[in-house]
Amino acid sequence: MKTYVFDASALFAFLRDRPGASKVDELLKEARRERAKLLMSAVNYGEVYGLILRESGPEQARRAAHAVSPLPIEVLDATHQRSCAAAEVKAKNKLYYVDSFAAALATEHHATLVTGDSDFRKLGHGFPVVWLKA
Repeated sequence: MKTYVFDASALFAFLRDRPGASKVDELLKEARRERAKLLMSAVNYGEVYGLILRESGPEQARRAAHAVSPLPIEVLDATHQRSCAAAEVKAKNKLYYVDSFAAALATEHHATLVTGDSDFRKLGHGFPVVWLKA
């Protein structure tokens, strides 16, 4: 079974029907069929919640959280070990710290990162990436 890690841009694209939403939807269908495993860092999940909160207010943010809860995405905590791994990715690649959590999680689980964020191009070829937009 293939494992994928969503960064904030992947979930946000799906929730807001932005470019790449159809690819995220395909992966969600694969996970429902138990053909894929979907992971996301709690830090990246919080980033999505915060973006919606800032753009649309608390009611929309709560609705989004409610809509995400039944999805087959396992949200993993930012443990001490994961926080340090993210800090190492940030220091080495000059990524934003929040983005580094997605990269560190992809590395930890030998997973494919799903993103629309071009900042991840700084990582080179450390792990496979599904690009949601060019």
